[in-house]
Amino acid sequence: MVAVAQSTVTRAPFLPRDRPARRLVQLYLGLVLYGVSMAMQIRAGLGLDPWDVFHQGLAERTGWTFGTVTIVVGALVLVLWIPLRQWPGIGTLSNVVVIGLAVDAALALMAGPESLWARSALLVAGIVLNGVAGGCYIGAGLGPGPRDGLMTGLVRRTGGSVRLIRTGIEVTVLLGGWVLGGTVGMGTVLYAVAIGPLVHFLLPRLTVAPRRDRRELARPRSR
Repeated sequence: MVAVAQSTVTRAPFLPRDRPARRLVQLYLGLVLYGVSMAMQIRAGLGLDPWDVFHQGLAERTGWTFGTVTIVVGALVLVLWIPLRQWPGIGTLSNVVVIGLAVDAALALMAGPESLWARSALLVAGIVLNGVAGGCYIGAGLGPGPRDGLMTGLVRRTGGSVRLIRTGIEVTVLLGGWVLGGTVGMGTVLYAVAIGPLVHFLLPRLTVAPRRDRRELARPRSR
C-alpha cells in the first residue's frame, strides 16, 4: 500500500461539505483502480510491495482469496488505531472493503502473461496505475488508508521519524510475508524505488482543492 507521510492527524468531518460529490467519485475510482493495480502486479509474478507480500503469504497459508486477506488485515490494522487515538474517515473505512473486492474481481478476470517481457510490462503498468490510484484516493481528502494511518499515528504518538517508523513497519511485514511464502523479487525493489516519486508528482495534481482556493487562483493578480 501507498505510505504517505502526514505531519498530524486531526478529527476531520466524516464527509466534508466542500465538493463532496467530486471527493466521493475520486475516492471510489481510486480505490477500485488500486485493487486493479494490485492484481496486475500479482499476475506479473515478479514481486510485490511489502504489504502485498504479507497478504499473499497469508493467502497461501489460509486458503483465503487475496482480497479477503486484504480486507481482514485492513480491519485488524484499523483496530490498532484505537490506542493511537486515530479517527477514521469514510475513505479509511471504504479502503478496507473496496480494495479487497476490487483486487479479487480483477484477479478473476485477468490472466498472467507467460513471457518475461510481457510480465515486466504488466508490472510497470501496475506500479504506475498504483501511483495514480493512490493519488486519487488520498487526494480526495476523506481519510488515509488503515496502513498509512498506522504509520502516521505511531509517528504522532511516539515522536519518532517518519522514515524510521515506515521502514520498520514495511521491513516487518515484508519479512513476515516472505516467510509465509509471499513473492519477493524485482517488483518489490521497483515498487519501493518508484512509488514515492510517482505519488509525489501525482498527489498535488489529484488533490481536491477547496472551491475558495480555485476562485482565488482565478482572480487576476495586481501588478
